[in-house]
Amino acid sequence: MSGLIIPSQRMQDLPEYLFGKLNAEKQKRRAEGKDIIDFGMGNPDMPASREIVEKVHEVIDDDKAHRYSRATGIPHLLLAVADHYKEQYGVHLDPEKQVIATIGSKEGLSHLTLALLGPGDSCAVPAPYFPVHMWSAIIAGAEVQNFPVTNNPDVLIASLESLPVKPKVVFLNYPHNPTGTTVERSFFEKVVPYCKEKQIIIIQDFAYKDITYDGYKAPSMLEVEGAEDIAVEFFTMSKSYNMAGWRCGFCVGNAEIIAHLARIKSFFDYGMFTPIQVAAITALRKGQGQVAEIAQKYENRRNTLVEGLARYGWHIPKERGAMFVWAPLPEAHQEMGSLAFAEWLLNEADVLVSPGIGFGPSGEGYVRMSLVENTQRIRQAVRNIGKVLGK
Repeated sequence: MSGLIIPSQRMQDLPEYLFGKLNAEKQKRRAEGKDIIDFGMGNPDMPASREIVEKVHEVIDDDKAHRYSRATGIPHLLLAVADHYKEQYGVHLDPEKQVIATIGSKEGLSHLTLALLGPGDSCAVPAPYFPVHMWSAIIAGAEVQNFPVTNNPDVLIASLESLPVKPKVVFLNYPHNPTGTTVERSFFEKVVPYCKEKQIIIIQDFAYKDITYDGYKAPSMLEVEGAEDIAVEFFTMSKSYNMAGWRCGFCVGNAEIIAHLARIKSFFDYGMFTPIQVAAITALRKGQGQVAEIAQKYENRRNTLVEGLARYGWHIPKERGAMFVWAPLPEAHQEMGSLAFAEWLLNEADVLVSPGIGFGPSGEGYVRMSLVENTQRIRQAVRNIGKVLGK
């Protein structure tokens, strides 16, 4: 380092991004000729449907589609989102005031955090945490207080009550990344009134709303009376429709919060490329059959991985949501810690997993395995892991 380029203090506070590091290591090993089975980043391996792709081809030939788009989302897309919520959850949204398009949910969450939080503010983030929930608040200059992930509303409320400082914002994330924890509607029926009484804003990350198993359907928080007074919900096309690289998401709910997000986004971006927005309309209007098929594939992969590893003595709970397996370290390897265990699997079994410590201190003792390899590759990973576990 020359010493001439000095970053801001916030850059010095940020750790190296876990998934960037994992991807770099995977690429390095593959370049060396090693067949690495990748359970690291939650990056869907399946393509978007042909109908969605063909819609992009159709719209991209329109010269007007190459101009700046409407930053908050084109009207037909916002209406499609509102209709989706009405059909799926019985929730009635004003498409112009209660829906905004974001460049993936990660961008929207980050900008909303900047709009709502700053120095002197406090927020509450469940732990283990998806990094953007934690670090977007820190980048905004807010104080972050953690509470344990739970599916019990009384435990959550008690955790919030016990925090040293009353949070201005609480992040929720069900189905949860990385643990796969899910909740019933009754969970929100207790949490929403509590937060409304205490004047705590809720940001619910609903990215895995459609990736659910064993007959479970994830409820929208907005189904609960009073939620629209204090809360917003983010969802994305990434996992439900295999459109991760397209960067297309939405924030829905409280109109005032949506307006704050729209205002701050106006200083940062011009919205999504119009053909992507039109393709998202096609997905929302016609793609629910594909969504069910995608979820079934992930469920089959979960079963193959969990049941296969159980035969080698590694027993892992089956959760009902998200595209991950959150696995406690095998009993004989617990003293290694999650980082050393993940490195050991990579070196000895050619299997890449995410160490739980990357999701905060409470993730220690676990690894997260993303279900982004096909069933045949998962079976191969199970065999590779089984061999090294037996040594």
